[in-house]
Amino acid sequence: MSDIAIKVRGLGKKYHIGEKLPQRSLAGSIKNAAGFPWKVAKSLISGKALDQREEFWALKDVAFDVKQGEVLGIIGRNGAGKSTLLKILSRITTPTEGEVELFGRVGCLLEVGTGFHPELTGRENIFLNGSLLGMTNVEIKQRFDEIVDFSGVERFLETPVKFYSSGMYTRLAFSVAAHLNPEILIVDEVLAVGDAEFQKKCLGKMENIAKEGRTVIFVSHNMIAVKLLCTCGVLLESGTVKEYGEISNVINTYLKHGITQMGEILWPSPESAPGDSRVKLKAVRIVSNGNVTRDVDIDKDFTIEADYLNLEQDGRRLISFHVVNAMGITIFTSTNMQAMCITPDPWNTRLYPKGEFRTSCTIPGLLLNDGLHSVSIYINVAGANDNILFVKDVLTFNVNDTGLMRQGFTGAWLGAVRPRLDWNTIQIS
Repeated sequence: MSDIAIKVRGLGKKYHIGEKLPQRSLAGSIKNAAGFPWKVAKSLISGKALDQREEFWALKDVAFDVKQGEVLGIIGRNGAGKSTLLKILSRITTPTEGEVELFGRVGCLLEVGTGFHPELTGRENIFLNGSLLGMTNVEIKQRFDEIVDFSGVERFLETPVKFYSSGMYTRLAFSVAAHLNPEILIVDEVLAVGDAEFQKKCLGKMENIAKEGRTVIFVSHNMIAVKLLCTCGVLLESGTVKEYGEISNVINTYLKHGITQMGEILWPSPESAPGDSRVKLKAVRIVSNGNVTRDVDIDKDFTIEADYLNLEQDGRRLISFHVVNAMGITIFTSTNMQAMCITPDPWNTRLYPKGEFRTSCTIPGLLLNDGLHSVSIYINVAGANDNILFVKDVLTFNVNDTGLMRQGFTGAWLGAVRPRLDWNTIQIS
């Protein structure tokens, strides 16, 4: 017996851009019918086909396998084709070409309200969903209490779900989809609707489902959740499979792709630079060993520098840097206010004359973990809640693992930072 749960071969889905819905009224139908001969004549004279709509392939030549008990993460940027793929796997949408084979009963949660009837109560929708999955009332009753307990909506079971909040809707929908024993569970980014505690419960439930030998398809922009939960992954780009395989490799490709690593970014013209009539940004750069660079060794200090024009006489300025890693975790935020400086920045307490300035911040070596990082910059009026400019992800840089801290240890070093700390061991008896 094959251990394959999902087999996808040559899958494609085509849409027409600008496709119009058909006229529903009698007058509209008569009008279209009357005008059709003229459309045909016009197309013959011009030599152009009647249907000149642009074709758009949301998916093209997609192929992969998912084994029983695997948790597959599908990742990609907005518009990559993730939702279209899930709708085909869930049999909501039919493909234009190719084929999908599903070996088992499918439970899916693609968007809030999928599979629920708004006029029915929570209790009635549980039984409705179970019936759609081919379960008997006896089987649904056996799992009913577990579904209700997991969802936390017991007080509102007799209320029509059209009165539920989006969070309640999501909790009940996930609980139904996960507990009614589907061999294949498909979950979209819809979990983002729930609170943090419920998301943790959902991830734990999906992990348990996989341990029971059932298959999970999980789509999310949260790379931490994807990495923790999934064993393999598919990276979609413009409707095609860019990478398919072990989840860490797929995530790394996703995070690196499309990110321009720059050691410096310049705005030669104040007209095009970020800022306003008070401050204009000129440059932001990473400096290590006296050189502008996009690659920093893990054990070396480096400096983030910002050059800017102060255009307002006697203004006060506060500069902030935000450093974020490739998983989207903010590692730290630091400013040049006196309380956050090892050595006080003298200009933080002074009035700026008009002119060009450079503010820098030195990051010690053996602090950040290896991998891609980005820098965002704020410039505010010091002492006031007045934002002058903010540039998100103004540049990116890479921290290189030199092997200095490993001494034989291999594999990924977990955590957002990798600091060298003070350790000690004593014999107490």
